[in-house]
Amino acid sequence: MSQRTTTQDFERSDIEDFLYHEAYLLDEWRLDEWGELLTEDAWYLVPPNDVPRGNPENTLFHVADNIDRIRSRIKRLKSRHAHAENPHSRTRRLITNVRITARDSEMISASANFMVMRYRRNEQIRQYVGVYEYKLAVRDGQLKIAERKAILDAEELGQLGSVSILL
Repeated sequence: MSQRTTTQDFERSDIEDFLYHEAYLLDEWRLDEWGELLTEDAWYLVPPNDVPRGNPENTLFHVADNIDRIRSRIKRLKSRHAHAENPHSRTRRLITNVRITARDSEMISASANFMVMRYRRNEQIRQYVGVYEYKLAVRDGQLKIAERKAILDAEELGQLGSVSILL
């Protein structure tokens, strides 16, 4: 098989497999390996419910992490001192309706519906439902996440509790 070097070399099924692998890594709490899926200038975003298409430069996001903050988040989540996640939550992610929404020579834009079920101690099961929007780049023949945005459908987050996990 020839080396994949451009965005045109990847089909929807490749994107779907990549997102399934990402979900597996997050559910298994293999956060360092998940971090390896990111580009060196990656962003992880969770916009506010009232402005889901907002810009983190002028809108207060729940999460607006550049690569340095992502790495710090991974380190903190793995630490036994991360009280919000010690012991860490158990999660199961369902990914559906994977679509390529745009493509150019540099990036593949893709979206997928998600549901993340979070099990934590004796708490009620939390369900986070929404849509992921990705910007994927090709690096060394592999897909890498340049931007990952988790847009939640819930209009009110109070019942969902703290969002200390990686959505």
